[in-house]
Amino acid sequence: MSDWSETFEKEVDDLRRIRDELRVQMHLAGQEAKDGFHALEKRWEQVEAKAKVVAEGAEGAAEDVGEAAKRLLEEFKTGYQRIKDLL
Repeated sequence: MSDWSETFEKEVDDLRRIRDELRVQMHLAGQEAKDGFHALEKRWEQVEAKAKVVAEGAEGAAEDVGEAAKRLLEEFKTGYQRIKDLL
């Protein structure tokens, strides 16, 4: 086998290895995104249920509830953006 053939074969092997590593990383990133999304969805369901109760009974404390709601929504926004960035 010539030097060129050996070099070419080595480069092809390196590319195969890189492809395999990327394939695994993409799968793991996808799984991480799925896991994060499911965790956020569980919390979202809880928030929606509690939001109805809070909205009905929080007329006097609207400012405090508004600030807490803003922080919570920002947390969800950050979480969903993190998942989007993973994909």
